[in-house]
Amino acid sequence: MSSPDSFDRYVRQMQFAPLGREGQERIAQARIFLCGCGALGTVLANTLVRAGVGFLRIVDRDFIEPNNLQRQVLFDEDDIAASLPKAIAAANKLRKINSQVVIEAEVADVDPTNIESYAADVDLILDGTDNFETRFLINDLALKSKRPWVYGGCLGAEGQSLTIIPEETPCLRCLIAEPPPPGESPTCDTAGILSPIINVIASIQACEALKILSGKTEAISRQWTIINLWDNSVRQIDVSGLRESVDCPACDRGEFPWLNGERASQSAVLCGRNAVQVSPPRDAASPQLDLAMLEAKLSPLGDVARNPFLLRADISPYTLTVFADGRAIISGTDEISTAKTVYAKYVGT
Repeated sequence: MSSPDSFDRYVRQMQFAPLGREGQERIAQARIFLCGCGALGTVLANTLVRAGVGFLRIVDRDFIEPNNLQRQVLFDEDDIAASLPKAIAAANKLRKINSQVVIEAEVADVDPTNIESYAADVDLILDGTDNFETRFLINDLALKSKRPWVYGGCLGAEGQSLTIIPEETPCLRCLIAEPPPPGESPTCDTAGILSPIINVIASIQACEALKILSGKTEAISRQWTIINLWDNSVRQIDVSGLRESVDCPACDRGEFPWLNGERASQSAVLCGRNAVQVSPPRDAASPQLDLAMLEAKLSPLGDVARNPFLLRADISPYTLTVFADGRAIISGTDEISTAKTVYAKYVGT
């Protein structure tokens, strides 16, 4: 954590009058939970670590692939060769950028069983995810615990952001009553993604985070911002009165079905990957998977590589990436039923 004598690197930031020395000192004491460290998450982490946030907890379930390098700014080809999970690779880079920041990396899928522990000691939650189920889970947790969070999402050349302060601003469910049904909205697989929009939206999220963490809450945006870089359009929709005008199950009635596990799934098709994540039921007492034993089991069936964080097995026509918590990403299919069958066959139940 930064000390008063170590603030020289932030001098240009402190010269910005609305922030100043006092704001920088508050940032240096602040704690953030970053949920997801892909495209948005890497830009967020990079920006806020350079800005001197005191503590950053990164939680991400995924590993790095070549197509990530187009937009996920903390990763490089060496990370791919080492088969590193995103959270670990990001933390390695960030510690070299700013050794004053305490960085905690967790390779895990954020779900109803663990999100409260990840958010228990932080001041702010940042959305670096790529799916609405996790965003609605964050929204439930933020409202229940009265912690602010900043939503962001991108597709194609368009992105959007919304800052959510519980009991003060509209929440995500005020804006979007239900997640879009599967197959009814475009994904990065069908619409693609341009890296510049990632940087724009993540920068908006990061600036909102600096306002919150420095105590300058009067500057927080009360608008839903939507930007399209291809047609050069910016829309800002005033949502300041939305909370009072809608009957929100979360804000008005304290209903948190994603946090309670009523709306949680155990499998998810991964955007643009021809892959499915399979997550076996588990709780905090569940033992970690013995990756060495699994390596011995699968080696006769195909090419297998293992590091302390994950095991990767190429068993044609599938590639299995198995994490120590029992999760697996099954590449080579976008059918959940097929992925579950492959998991049961090679990993077990």
